[in-house]
Amino acid sequence: MLASVCFWAGSVQAQNDDARQVAERVDHHYNALRSMKADFTETYSGGGLELAESGVLYLKKSGKMRWEYTDPRRKLFISDGKAAYFYVPGESEARRASLSKLDDLRSPLRYLLGKTKLEREFESLDLVPGAAGDSNVTLRGKPRSMAGSVQLVDLEIDQKSEIVRIRIEGSDSAVTEFRFSDLTENPSLDDSLFHFIPPPGVQIIAGEELAQ
Repeated sequence: MLASVCFWAGSVQAQNDDARQVAERVDHHYNALRSMKADFTETYSGGGLELAESGVLYLKKSGKMRWEYTDPRRKLFISDGKAAYFYVPGESEARRASLSKLDDLRSPLRYLLGKTKLEREFESLDLVPGAAGDSNVTLRGKPRSMAGSVQLVDLEIDQKSEIVRIRIEGSDSAVTEFRFSDLTENPSLDDSLFHFIPPPGVQIIAGEELAQ
């Protein structure tokens, strides 16, 4: 019995060490980047709803993001590092929220470049055996910053230490998943790409939530 307990404890410790090494490689990879561009697909499943969207994501140090949704409809989510904006072309209002108060599944990605420290962002970070096939690995953890709304996050990581999939399980058991492809590292991205200028006649409404 004691030998079994010792073997189990040793296996857990080895897996924790492996997870730490994977997390450190991811940290090192993204902290060396200045900017990034990727195609993304976003799916949502919960409450009887099944939704799928896609578009292009742009990231730039420090804390700048631009999510251009193109299918099935155009919409825009922009962060300039201090505030986030959400706008659907053709509508008369855009929404603005402070990033420090925003509870949005996309907002933590603003820290991906330059400030990544996965072990600080997640508690109980561990590897999920066999979750991503032979070549990729999956890290699972509980996000500290969104503990009230998210219970688990899976990060699928390829052999280049790139995050290619993020699966987010909400406290209501709804699942949101982002998949990334055609990643381009350090493209030249002008800061104007991350500033929202409302079209003529569009009013900006401030709040703590952004519509989807």
